[in-house]
Amino acid sequence: MLANTKILIEKIQSLSPEKVAEVADFVDFLRLKEQEQTLTNMAARASAPAFAAVWDNPDDEAYDAL
Repeated sequence: MLANTKILIEKIQSLSPEKVAEVADFVDFLRLKEQEQTLTNMAARASAPAFAAVWDNPDDEAYDAL
């Protein structure tokens, strides 16, 4: 991974300042996307017990196969 990082840094250093700003924006976008996915997963896990009481019932067993 270190070699890949070094190559990436060298490529970024060869860009114009405007393109470096675009790369920085894209990296920020990727980090935000990852954070949002983490929050979504955490919320889903936290809410699962509450929804289990509603979803796990004999009347809705037919939907379990879908």
